[in-house]
Amino acid sequence: MNRGHRRYREFRKYCKRRRTWTALLSALVLVLGLASATAYGQPAPQQAEQILTWTAGDDITKYASAPATAVAGKATIVFENSAATGNTMGMPHTLTFVTSDSEYNQDVTLNILANPGDAEGGKHTAEVTLTPGRYRYHCTIPGHEGMQGVLVVTDGGGSDTTAPETSLKLEGQQNADGAYIGSATATVTASDAGSGVDTVEYALDDGAYQPYTAPVVIDKVGAHTLRYRATDKAGNAAAEKSTAFTVASPPTDDTTPPETSVKLEGEQDADGAYIGSATATVSASDTGSGVNTIEYALDDGAYQAYTTPVMVHDAGAHTVRYRAADKAGNAAPEKSADFTVVSPPAEDTTPPETTAEVTGDKNSDGNYLDRATVTLAATDGESGVAKTEYAMDGGPFLAYSTPVVVDRAGRHTVAHRATDEAGNTSEARTVSFTVAQGGGVPAPNCPEWDERLTVIVGTVNTGIPNRMTGNRCTVNELIEDEKDWSSQALFLKHVRAVTDRLRTAGVLDDREYKAVNRAAKQSGIGTPGQHTGYRDLFDGTRKSFDRWQQVGGGSFALGEDGTMTSSSTVPGMGMLWLPQRTYDDFSLKLQFRDDAPGTGNANSGVFVRFPNVHDHPEEPRPEWVAIKYGHEVQILDRPDCDMYKTGSLYGFDRVGLGGAGVTPKGTWNDYEIRVTGQHYAVYRNGVLLNEFDNTGGQEFSPPRGDDPGTDGRRYASGYIGLQVHSETDVISYRNIRIQEL
Repeated sequence: MNRGHRRYREFRKYCKRRRTWTALLSALVLVLGLASATAYGQPAPQQAEQILTWTAGDDITKYASAPATAVAGKATIVFENSAATGNTMGMPHTLTFVTSDSEYNQDVTLNILANPGDAEGGKHTAEVTLTPGRYRYHCTIPGHEGMQGVLVVTDGGGSDTTAPETSLKLEGQQNADGAYIGSATATVTASDAGSGVDTVEYALDDGAYQPYTAPVVIDKVGAHTLRYRATDKAGNAAAEKSTAFTVASPPTDDTTPPETSVKLEGEQDADGAYIGSATATVSASDTGSGVNTIEYALDDGAYQAYTTPVMVHDAGAHTVRYRAADKAGNAAPEKSADFTVVSPPAEDTTPPETTAEVTGDKNSDGNYLDRATVTLAATDGESGVAKTEYAMDGGPFLAYSTPVVVDRAGRHTVAHRATDEAGNTSEARTVSFTVAQGGGVPAPNCPEWDERLTVIVGTVNTGIPNRMTGNRCTVNELIEDEKDWSSQALFLKHVRAVTDRLRTAGVLDDREYKAVNRAAKQSGIGTPGQHTGYRDLFDGTRKSFDRWQQVGGGSFALGEDGTMTSSSTVPGMGMLWLPQRTYDDFSLKLQFRDDAPGTGNANSGVFVRFPNVHDHPEEPRPEWVAIKYGHEVQILDRPDCDMYKTGSLYGFDRVGLGGAGVTPKGTWNDYEIRVTGQHYAVYRNGVLLNEFDNTGGQEFSPPRGDDPGTDGRRYASGYIGLQVHSETDVISYRNIRIQEL
């Protein structure tokens, strides 16, 4: 397997399954714009004045080690990401210097990719020339954003070893004792004749150091100490200095102490006790000289300065005491408030239990004649049931209120779940059964099976509910937009006749009637080159399923309900492809359903325009021909990890989840892929997700030799295939149709 294939496989395996990294990426080291020549995997040149080493391991939040300082001039950069530096999973990292931030030096462009499985064993070197200042570096692999830092470079002579000079000036009116009346203003200065001052900081009394940006006014009456320090750009830190002073109250006839109060907040039970915690907010006001200090004490504890509301979590009875003093020295008497905190009730983490009962008359085969009635029940012994829901045949979950009558002949599956008042939702359970036509209620004569939520004509989504009509067919089923209409006039006449009947029957109102007919005209169905008819590639029958061929790992199996589902027992990635013929420009329609076990989402994709997988004997695994020469249109609704979501053209054009219209797992989704020339359009449930013109640019680039054309574009004709990504990525497909454009 060549390097491009291995990188593609391992990158996806890590991001989508977050499992062991094995031989993730081949050796790829890219150092651009260096002032001097680069050399990877070679000993550091003798003329280099210094060697700067970064190491990485399994951690994606920080480098295992990194230099903090360097001197200007030539330097050999060493980046090692190997088993010796703690990488046990084959995980790749990069060491990249940032050149797009004006706050940092931009004269060295460095981008080294290393992993234990590459040709250099994960250890790479590069020779650079550094200038005085700061360089910011980081790892560019998605998810590794925490791996970053700053390298401080001093001048090449290393002559600046002297810390800055610092001083403090206090200003304000003073009394005979030297105390500052009312307030004192502290001005901190720092100077450095070498590399220059980098930071100046100060701290008041017992407070933490903070950046000094402007003179500090201290107006709290009492004795104070102000500490200050500075650091230059060469990293030399001046010793801490401090100055003690006193702020005295200005002369005043204020003899009234402050007014004080406390406010208790939090969720309370019926007895007034605070559940889980209580927050005490102390307030003080003084119209004379002004408030100088506020203090509080909890229970038997000592008084301490009050700065922010106090949260009390310990269960039991409590007393908060509080007091204040003004700048004239008047002290308010102590006040107190009593309260009780109780432990919160045990959290309800258990979802409800649901059951389903199916009733009706059965024939000798055990099938229900004409109709079946599904009755749901839900119980919850803790917070109680909030809602019960059901989904019919993979459709969306709907609120359950009365028994559900199913009278369409065929195999059916009803999923059911419930949510309690604490927000716990049970795992969906299913019940399956078959309704047989018994003569009492004939099967509905619908042109096709279409239970999408809204009326969609071609690719135009009207937003109108796809209601069931009087003959038990949906609106979409009656419109049946996939015939071979020879002209748009005939199609519009057909839609008008259908909607006339539906408006008369009260299924559509006047606004909806106009919207459906307007969508029919906008759809372009029947115009030259538009909708010349869809042909079934998989219609749920064994005959159509047997036309497909599996290559690589995994497998698909035909279900009783006319779906094909990827296997959860056969490991490895593979592809089910249709070897009968190739397609040029086309509209491919299908429905997919995420059936991955557990809480994760299935990963799959539709391969288009790839050559015959058996015509490339140099490929040890034929399924990689589709990856190497075709396009994969991604199916992945997982919110984290792999950046390519549903609708993306993998490796070429990314789509996020924001506009993807993600539906709950177990829900059928309509998917359309329209390809004309090198233009790709991807629709999900009638909504355009992505448009891409393939001019050769790739985001995830295999070696250029992997492309069939010199400009990087894919073939203009090829086969159709479905990906089975792994044993846990279980996905189902049905109603696969294609229309040549």
